[in-house]
Amino acid sequence: MSNDAMVVLDTDFDGARFLAACTRHGGWRLHYIALAPRPVDAGQLPSPWREQWPPHVRGLHRMASRDGQVTLDLLIGEPGASLAQLAVRVDEVSLAWMPPSMTVLARLMRDGARLQAAHLDDAQRVALWKEGFAFDDSRLRAVFHARQAPVEPVHDIARRAIVIGAGVAGSAACERLAARGWQVTLIERHAQPAGEASGNLAGIFMPLLSSDDNIPTRLVRAAYLYALRYWAALGGVGSVFEGASCGVLHLARDGAHAQVQRRIAASGDYPPEFARWLEADEATAMLGADAPDGAWWFGQGGWARPSSVCAAMLDACGALLTRRFSSSALTLVRINDEWQVADAQGAVIAAAPTVILAAGAGAVDFVQAAGLPLYAVRGQVTHLDPASLPTRPFVVCRESYMTPPHDGVVCVGATYDAQDDDVSLRPSSQRDNIEKTAAILGVPPFEAPLAGRTGFRCMAPDRMPLVGALPDPGVPRRCEQLRDVPRWPGLFGLLGYASRGLTWAPLAAEMLACQLEGEPLPLESQLAAAIDPGRFVLKERRRAQ
Repeated sequence: MSNDAMVVLDTDFDGARFLAACTRHGGWRLHYIALAPRPVDAGQLPSPWREQWPPHVRGLHRMASRDGQVTLDLLIGEPGASLAQLAVRVDEVSLAWMPPSMTVLARLMRDGARLQAAHLDDAQRVALWKEGFAFDDSRLRAVFHARQAPVEPVHDIARRAIVIGAGVAGSAACERLAARGWQVTLIERHAQPAGEASGNLAGIFMPLLSSDDNIPTRLVRAAYLYALRYWAALGGVGSVFEGASCGVLHLARDGAHAQVQRRIAASGDYPPEFARWLEADEATAMLGADAPDGAWWFGQGGWARPSSVCAAMLDACGALLTRRFSSSALTLVRINDEWQVADAQGAVIAAAPTVILAAGAGAVDFVQAAGLPLYAVRGQVTHLDPASLPTRPFVVCRESYMTPPHDGVVCVGATYDAQDDDVSLRPSSQRDNIEKTAAILGVPPFEAPLAGRTGFRCMAPDRMPLVGALPDPGVPRRCEQLRDVPRWPGLFGLLGYASRGLTWAPLAAEMLACQLEGEPLPLESQLAAAIDPGRFVLKERRRAQ
């Protein structure tokens, strides 16, 4: 795979136009970006697209053909706002409506790009002409002529990379790069994948809701929905890896919290297949215990064993992946346009032009990443015998979570112990997990043998991931925007996933692969900026100016 795809923009998704474009560009890679201001009936589309079709919730939803030759990005929401959030170069545009600003449209066009409009009046045609569109005799077709050819980044790079860290972040990075033909060397200090935070028996996946649909909510929603499609393409939850899309019952904390959730439900922004609000009687019936404040039911949510997800992603890489396990990478040195990764004795483990740090909070042990504001948060999960408590066939959560029984274990937790590096199991943490779970189920707290696992979440101060090129704070430069932030050449990060690593891993890896390849991003510009690792340097330098 390479960045030579034909990029088509459809300002109001039409299934017939999309399928015609797929036929027209047969044999070539096609990246079709479509705005969807209203719900789309996907029933007339071929099954590979119907099966991936997202619920009608705001945001950018990426789908792909089975052979990877066609990518479809569907932007659901107000079309003018959606258009303004694109940062792509378009080869063709199907103009079904006139955007509020012709300048916004012109910004997206390559020199020589073609436009086909459904209808234009004279004023609209003149407005487009002023932005550089030259019409033919049909008065509905035009070619865009840039007044000044934009300087586009060159992405003709050697497709060789080193990934440091074999948890869900690093494993997803390997798979997304290998899917594009990259040769990847994976370095991991443990003898097998998922030796750190990804080693828990179960991770849960569900969306996040908020009354103002803020940036973290939009990011988590995008990651969650992308992960569902990604896992299905990989082979399916419960098939190619352990887990179940059994649903998640997320209980309201109290009456005040429930009132906020009711307002979210009343907004009509979420179709029931994505999120369904249950009042007390229905929530109580589903839980089998008193749920006086109601709950959200996320029917597509569930749980998965991260280690088995890692194994499935790494297996999908095939011969393009070289594994260097039981290898502790300690230093990074840039020599002759390549990074050399060396161990404690100074022996070079691997060398490549591109390095991706996916080692959690351990990334700051490298000099180049030492300034990143990452920290570790201790989390203890408790493993219980299913006979010791009332179990449910779905995930239940409030202040803690409880998974369905699997292989004779129910996982509950996890604690949130900031600035604590103790890996041993603590009776006090287990009591905390059991008390919170017992309160959810309406049973008295109980005793259980001390069993579980301690992991450490990698966090950033704003609790959002760091995805992309890592900043080089040692280079003095005035910074007004993210593009001004100096970066290390060929050094990238997939870090700070906090307690949502399972959900974040696929989309973040796709995001980074697109950045490396010069492909359209799978996120709106505002959301991409929110997870840029340079955001902390930008804030510091803005304050200092």
